[in-house]
Amino acid sequence: MINKNLKAGVIGWPIDHSLSPYVHRFWLKEYSIQGEYVPLAVDSKNLEGFLGGLSDNGWRGINVTLPHKRAAMEMVDDLDSSARRMGAVNTIIVNKDGSLRGANTDGYGFLKNLKHYEPSWSASNGPVVVLGAGGAARAVLAVLIESGALEIRLVNRNQTRAEDLANEFNGPIKVYSWSDRSTILSEARLLVNTTSLGMTGQAPLQIDLKNLPEDALVNDVVYTPIETALLRKAKQHGNKTVDGLGMLLHQACFGFAAWFGVDPKVSSTLRAHILNVMEN
Repeated sequence: MINKNLKAGVIGWPIDHSLSPYVHRFWLKEYSIQGEYVPLAVDSKNLEGFLGGLSDNGWRGINVTLPHKRAAMEMVDDLDSSARRMGAVNTIIVNKDGSLRGANTDGYGFLKNLKHYEPSWSASNGPVVVLGAGGAARAVLAVLIESGALEIRLVNRNQTRAEDLANEFNGPIKVYSWSDRSTILSEARLLVNTTSLGMTGQAPLQIDLKNLPEDALVNDVVYTPIETALLRKAKQHGNKTVDGLGMLLHQACFGFAAWFGVDPKVSSTLRAHILNVMEN
């Protein structure tokens, strides 16, 4: 057993919905680490004070969830390139000197999840269609560009927001009208839904996959439900599908390794554990 009383956690407002404690506590037990990972409800007015006290209060670091991901950028001492590109922080590491380093692991989690299900997939294989222009889309676009994507077709219900995002990233992104979301699937190698459409309690995602090649990969970053209507439709169309839970699990690896000193594995046992938590 690693005999260190290590402390990390996740902050948000609210925080009860977070699955992160179940992921990290699973790993703490699996690797026999004497540490803790706690969820804390921190509102916006107390965010700066909480972050400023991380080092003095013995924290190794924290995850940051809504609504603090952008505000936390201004409250750390250093940002890694991923956080700077994505304009948001989801992981904070307390350095040995007490300073705070902010990172964003969402893009890493997205890419690792795709590679887990389709090891041969490459961003340069062909056109990628991305639905949405929010925080998840930022992470996906950043890592696609970094990984060598040659053509990204971006579509969002608010086209101006998509155009602003495309201009900001200045990559091989072409913006299309939301009404074109089905026709632009022609020759695509990957379709990614980063919108809330299709999520439990949200409106359905209306899209026709007839133009999508059968050997294209389809990923929905939504994981409630695990199999969205998009993934079900894609399976029926003959496509290989990737659900969103793996992105959550893989993005957690970076922080755990930094805080607890062990590079954890995303196993089928962990996935089954989290699915069980979600169902109960």
